[in-house]
Amino acid sequence: MLNLVLFGPPGAGKGTQSQKLIARYNLVHLSTGDLLRAQIARGTELGLKAKKLMDEGLLVPDEVVIGMIGSALQENEQAAGFIFDGFPRTVPQAESLDRLLAAHDTKVSCMVALEVKGDELVKRLLERGKTSGRPDDQDETKISRRVTVYNTETAQVAGYYATQNKFHALNGIGEIEDIFGQICAILDQHQPATPSGSQQAAQEVKA
Repeated sequence: MLNLVLFGPPGAGKGTQSQKLIARYNLVHLSTGDLLRAQIARGTELGLKAKKLMDEGLLVPDEVVIGMIGSALQENEQAAGFIFDGFPRTVPQAESLDRLLAAHDTKVSCMVALEVKGDELVKRLLERGKTSGRPDDQDETKISRRVTVYNTETAQVAGYYATQNKFHALNGIGEIEDIFGQICAILDQHQPATPSGSQQAAQEVKA
C-alpha cells in the first residue's frame, strides 16, 4: 500500500497535486479539511465546533481528527493507498497516525513537503478566498496566523519523518506539471515491491 503524507503550509498547492496523484496512483484522498467541512455542511455538533475553530484559524483537537481518519481507513480497506493532506500537523499526530496505520497493517511510505515563502502564500490564499467562500482565506491576519502555526508546530513533523528516511522537500513554486513529475519520481521510489512472476509462482505453490 502506498501512503503519502503531502505536506506544506496553507496555499502551497497540496490540493492541486493531490488530485493529479489520485488519478495517477489510484489513491484515496484523506483531507482533514474536507472531512471537517463535510461535518459542518451536515450541521453536526462536531461540525459546529470545528467551524468556530477553523474560522478563527485554529486547529481541531487531535482525538477528533484521528477518529475521522480511522473511520475513513475502515471505509476504504481495499484502497491501493492514501494521500494524507493536511495531517499530521504535529509530532504527536504523526505518532498517532503511525499507530493507527500499524493497526491496519500498513504504514506511511513517504512524506513530500511543498515549500513556499510566506508572501507568496498570502497572495495565493487571498486569491483563493475570492472563490472558496472560506473566511480564513479572506482575512490576511488569519492567513498569517495559519502560516505561523505551520512554521512553529507543523514544520517539526518534517524532522520526525526525516529520522525515518521518509522526508522529501520540493520547491512549491513553479509549473504544476513540473512539480507533479518530481513528486511522482519520489513516489515511484517508495512503491511497495511486487513479487516477480517466478516469485509469485513459488508463493502460490507454497500456499
